[in-house]
Amino acid sequence: MSGPPSTTGHGRASSSTWTVARFELLQLRRSPDFFLPMLALAVLFFVVAPALLLWTITHVHSSALVVKLSTSLNFLPGGVARQVAHHVAHANPLAEAAYALSVYLFAPLAVIVPMTISTAVGANSLVGEREKGTGEFLAHCPAGEREIYTGKLVASLLPGYVTTLVGFGVYAVVVDAIAGGVVGRWFFPTPTWWLLMLWVVPPFLGITLSVVLRLSARMSSAAASQQASGLVTLPVILLSYALSSGGLLGTPLVAFWVGLVAWALAAWSLWRGARSVTRARLLGVDAGRAEPGVPGGGGVSPVPVRTP
Repeated sequence: MSGPPSTTGHGRASSSTWTVARFELLQLRRSPDFFLPMLALAVLFFVVAPALLLWTITHVHSSALVVKLSTSLNFLPGGVARQVAHHVAHANPLAEAAYALSVYLFAPLAVIVPMTISTAVGANSLVGEREKGTGEFLAHCPAGEREIYTGKLVASLLPGYVTTLVGFGVYAVVVDAIAGGVVGRWFFPTPTWWLLMLWVVPPFLGITLSVVLRLSARMSSAAASQQASGLVTLPVILLSYALSSGGLLGTPLVAFWVGLVAWALAAWSLWRGARSVTRARLLGVDAGRAEPGVPGGGGVSPVPVRTP
């Protein structure tokens, strides 16, 4: 038996996608156990840690520490050392260290923070519908399976990415307010950081969520989905950490190519992941079996009845 017809037309499909995403975001907004950890994570990595480190570096009066900072800069890759020397007007070890820390040390956090937040949302996105008993409602709604998947994707991506963009703005203010006086000017954000935030981070989020949503659709419980997502996405996070660092340690052209490859992988991975959302899985039914009357296939095998 065929399931409910999927929406036709770009306008109706977009409306269905946004309805699913808006409902998911509304549920997140009503959940304090989601917002408080998300806010604490963003404040810690974008405000507290950078502010403490930069303030310590820029207010030291120890000649021994200054010598150590100057020596540590010699271990940076040659391209980074040249960029630091080029952008810092005066050869002051404190200024060079403040610039290097601001521009290069905290760059990978711009990838890790949104991935952590979006993974937590996405891991509970589909399996949570079954646990809350709303999977049946979603399975029989007029939205098509691809629109449901896209809506869940948008609802998982937005909290992490928006939090990162806001954190990025606050981080820029912190950096310029603390390190700008030592360097001699407001220097942040740099062009490569703009590329990182607007071009590199979104596709890495897409790659991560394509894996997480696929797991969420297949797992039997939210706890299992969270654990599996953490294990499976750890290599993706490490890879994105390394690539984002490499893109930022190189030229803007390197960051552009890193982002371009990531966009291609994200498009392929999301296209494949869309197949994981079926109405049978939303109902909590094994998609590999047949059940009459259930849209999308899948069912429960009949229980044998003993006759006297």
